[in-house]
Amino acid sequence: MILTVCLNPCTDVTIEVDSLNVGKMNHVKNKTLSFTGAALNVAIGVARLKGKSHATGFMYNENGSLFEQALDREGVPSVFVWNKGRVRENYKFIDNKSMLTEVNDVGESISENKQAELIELVGSLSKSSDVLVISGSLPQGVQSDYYYKLFSVAAPNTLKIADTEGAKLLSALQTDLDLVKPNRDELESTLKTEFKTREDMLKGCYALLDKGAKRVLLSLGKKGAIITDGTKNYYCKSINVAINSTVGAGDGMVAAAAMMLEQGASVDEILRAGVAAGTATVTTFGKISFTKDKYDEIYSNLTIEEF
Repeated sequence: MILTVCLNPCTDVTIEVDSLNVGKMNHVKNKTLSFTGAALNVAIGVARLKGKSHATGFMYNENGSLFEQALDREGVPSVFVWNKGRVRENYKFIDNKSMLTEVNDVGESISENKQAELIELVGSLSKSSDVLVISGSLPQGVQSDYYYKLFSVAAPNTLKIADTEGAKLLSALQTDLDLVKPNRDELESTLKTEFKTREDMLKGCYALLDKGAKRVLLSLGKKGAIITDGTKNYYCKSINVAINSTVGAGDGMVAAAAMMLEQGASVDEILRAGVAAGTATVTTFGKISFTKDKYDEIYSNLTIEEF
């Protein structure tokens, strides 16, 4: 079973417009609401791939039941640490050139007592979990070392995956992570270095290995991804698809990678599955996950290159 921990859930309001004109009237072509959060998206992605996932994290009293219902519809069981207030709202504007403009809400602050409650809950749930995934941003009142605290209470045989950046990632790496999945911007911001070539990016991945990661899966967006365990390095180019939204693509990649890791797959198969799921996600407008059929179709058409 794959346990996912969502620390900062949000209601994603995705709005499609012909073009986004700042300071002028804009007309909505399409609008969707998604009850989401990075780790919740991962849990749903695992369910879409016919795997078993369980969602936990922080939730809020006023509208958190909508998130429970959304997870129930996907067949994902959940248990949360509940807080006062309501879940934040993030707005995503997509124009006819697939350009994404985001406006993210801040959300409520989390007390130290509630933080301690979640640490205890994750420790307990991890005893029946094969993989622990923690991803996404932190809410107000929570420090960057919270990733470290959560991973530190994982059961001894639980595989650990982090999808975050900066101080949060550096903190998490102290717990000997089995897989990290930054994108290029996150890798650059974490290491405070600009990477121009694939070889440069690989060196950046090796830097994360040196800091405690066992495998690094580096997302390159529509160009695909790189994976390395320090012994083998692979690149997978994504296939051309109609990009309707990039929302949740990284979470889809983590979901598939987590399932492959759980199954003991080789690093090249982790890469292939991750790219397939990430690519499948971008074909859907306003959705935070993918269909199994689209995943299978893309997976069968991907090729892996060792370098």
